[in-house]
Amino acid sequence: MNTSPSRVDLSKLYPFELDEFQLSAIAALDAGKSVVVCAPTGSGKTLVGEYAIHRALAGGKRVFYTTPLKALSNQKLRDFRETFGAENVGLLTGDISINRDAPIVVMTTEIFRNMLYGTPIGEVGTSMIGVEAVVLDECHYMNDRQRGTVWEESIIYCPPEIQLVALSATVANSDQLTDWISQVHGETELIYSDFRPVPLQFSFCTPKGLFPLLDETGKKMSPKLKPKRAQYRPRGANQRGATRPEPPSLAFTISQLSAKNMLPAIYFIFSRRGCDKAVNELGALTLVNDVETARLKKRIDDFLDRNPEAGRAGQVEPLYRGIAAHHAGILPAWKGLVEELFQEGLIKVVFATETLAAGINMPARTTVISSLSKRTDAGHRLLNPSEFLQMSGRAGRRGMDDQGYVVTVQTPFEGAKEAAYLATSGADPLVSQFTPSYGMVLNLLQTHSIEEVKELIERSFGQYLSTLYLRPQQQELDRCKLELKQLETIVSDIDWKLLTQYEKLQGRIKEEKRLLKTLQSQADDMQAGERAIALSFAVAGTALTLKGDGSTLIPAVLVMKAPGSGQFPYFVCLGQNNRWYVASVADVVALRGEIPRLQEVDELTPPPELVFKPGQARRGTEESAAIAQMIPDPAGLPDDAPEVYAQKQRLNAVQAQLEAHPVHQWGDRPQIIKRQKRIEMLQSEIDDRQEKLDRQSQRHWEEFVALIEVLRKFGCLDDLTPTILGEATAAIRGDNELWLGLALMSHDLDHLDPHHLATACAALVTEVSRPDSWTRYDVSEPVLEALSELRRVRRQLFQVQRRYQVVLPVWLEDEMVGLVEQWALGVDWLELCKNTSLDEGDVVRLLRRTLDFLSQIPHTPHVSDALKANAGRAIQLLDRFPVNESVE
Repeated sequence: MNTSPSRVDLSKLYPFELDEFQLSAIAALDAGKSVVVCAPTGSGKTLVGEYAIHRALAGGKRVFYTTPLKALSNQKLRDFRETFGAENVGLLTGDISINRDAPIVVMTTEIFRNMLYGTPIGEVGTSMIGVEAVVLDECHYMNDRQRGTVWEESIIYCPPEIQLVALSATVANSDQLTDWISQVHGETELIYSDFRPVPLQFSFCTPKGLFPLLDETGKKMSPKLKPKRAQYRPRGANQRGATRPEPPSLAFTISQLSAKNMLPAIYFIFSRRGCDKAVNELGALTLVNDVETARLKKRIDDFLDRNPEAGRAGQVEPLYRGIAAHHAGILPAWKGLVEELFQEGLIKVVFATETLAAGINMPARTTVISSLSKRTDAGHRLLNPSEFLQMSGRAGRRGMDDQGYVVTVQTPFEGAKEAAYLATSGADPLVSQFTPSYGMVLNLLQTHSIEEVKELIERSFGQYLSTLYLRPQQQELDRCKLELKQLETIVSDIDWKLLTQYEKLQGRIKEEKRLLKTLQSQADDMQAGERAIALSFAVAGTALTLKGDGSTLIPAVLVMKAPGSGQFPYFVCLGQNNRWYVASVADVVALRGEIPRLQEVDELTPPPELVFKPGQARRGTEESAAIAQMIPDPAGLPDDAPEVYAQKQRLNAVQAQLEAHPVHQWGDRPQIIKRQKRIEMLQSEIDDRQEKLDRQSQRHWEEFVALIEVLRKFGCLDDLTPTILGEATAAIRGDNELWLGLALMSHDLDHLDPHHLATACAALVTEVSRPDSWTRYDVSEPVLEALSELRRVRRQLFQVQRRYQVVLPVWLEDEMVGLVEQWALGVDWLELCKNTSLDEGDVVRLLRRTLDFLSQIPHTPHVSDALKANAGRAIQLLDRFPVNESVE
């Protein structure tokens, strides 16, 4: 990028004082850097993009200005024509090309990405010659699930000598976005500002009135809004029994805004029906004065004279009173009128869904957020801070308002606590939505080797964030590897074979000991059974051996038997130590039948204090002492059972092997073994961490490779080279380019008449409708036959995608597309809409998606000439008011 002094005199260009962040961004651009300008909505960051245009024009260069939506592109076209002159501005969207060689070309980001596909990355293609800068407006759209990939691709593929001017709403990780662009594109400077030229005041509306939401610091909820003790749910009261707070009525809320001079307002309601209901709920309320009423009447009547089909009873009459709805179900032409009238201050309240917050430039003095939660595909949830910020950012018109107002409304489910949380939360971070597609695979492989493609995929913002996220795991992996290396150095002289042998011997000893214990236990159990039977026949005077404390044995003589608690009696014995014992069968270790009976015990009587319970013992008398001395010493325990003896011999043999082993002489043997175990554990941990790291870090590339395999299965790739089918598919844009390419190249559509072709194409690009959607128009037989031929291909594609875990839709809607056929045959718009449950906006969207696909067919290589010609005729049949997108 060339560094050059400013070619533009700022004082002449801007006769007002610029904000600090605007001056910083201009200085960075003059220094030849790319910039990321991150600032709140309405703060004036668009000025930086316009400066890049003035600077390029002054140097005889060109600028591309990209936006995420066609509506935004059309609006920018109008704005730039006024500022720079119509001859200097061009427009490129999916189906419109105006003055494409102009020095300023406004386009959707997708068109810019498609331009870059045609040239090897890093080179400047013919379409980019003379382009000095590319402005990426609304760059936070990288968060958008459907469009995010296009933004990342545009930044990655853009030639490094072209300056990027990324304009973004406030996001939490703008520094990461800037660092990523610096890595993949070139030196980039972050210009960050959280200053709002029109400060916001947050209010909370209840049935009692409108109150400040935050305290004086602006950091916490106002203490006046905290519920009083009596308002808290009583202790123990269940949810069903507790009364919920009442929301203020819509008319009351609007009257509060009007009384406090807070109009015009955008009133956000998260459903189309809710917006329409709100318009009706205000009844005959008028919010405009006589002068405004007259201006409104003229503008609306002029519009209806030009477009008589666009007026609706429920929408026209409230518009005369300064009240309107704005949502995706409304006719786009009517929405355009509402937007123009609102920007002129003639409409005082617009009830809108949140799509307005993310779309065209339509600021108000006040935004009202009717609910702090919404239904999503994942269920009902609280708004996230970025959603709240996007809507609240519409409040406060620069140069018109000293103060912007954000009003949140009490609902039965959310109150001031939730509102204060959202009002004081920072923005959410940008996340990557990067997802490879069939079109991406084919377009990149047409101009790059597989190695180059992999390098490009690994440059995605998703990969960058993944690397940051995985950095702690990588650091831990590196630490494990270092520790492993150090341990392996310490034990490098160890003969591991010898140690392995030694450990095997240790294992054998452990096993032999376990086996010995088992055999001993079995032998003891057998001997105990035999002893119990012998004891039942023992008579007084029989010599016994009793268990003592620990491993000691007590020679004794049986004196008498006493009744026991179970099958066997208790044995009252006199020990050689002149102590009396009460023993159970289990206490007798040996019965010494080889010793003659001691007849002297016949005269003995146990002491009276001896209780006949096992474990009892008493000291003997002098009389018993004389007899105790006659008791012979124990001869030791009985000999081992043969199997026990054999096992002891085996154990001794292994023990001798172990002691004779060389490792047994190593002094630090326990430490070596400990280190060896640590090495094994580290190796296992390293393998596990590396596998997880590779799986996470290679996710995008694995998705890309899976798409390659699917494309090969359907003949779009010959190894890694696109075939004729692949080249055709590469030229198509859609949710699933392979499905559309297969359909166009199947020749099943070639014979269809233009109105039938339009219907079939609609079936291929229309998302499956809701179960409760209906139309009275049937699809004609030629279309059904063509679609029937394609169903087999669709089944195969589903199966192959499932095998390679590719999750891309394969639309084939054959119920609602009868509308397209009737429109192509010339049915009146009002008549068409009477015969379907779809809102007008949805019908327009269905027809425009069809038009977008049809407009690609003439530019798709290798499709039949007949198909190209019929597509052109089909476009003519569909492209009329209110479907056509007029660009004045």
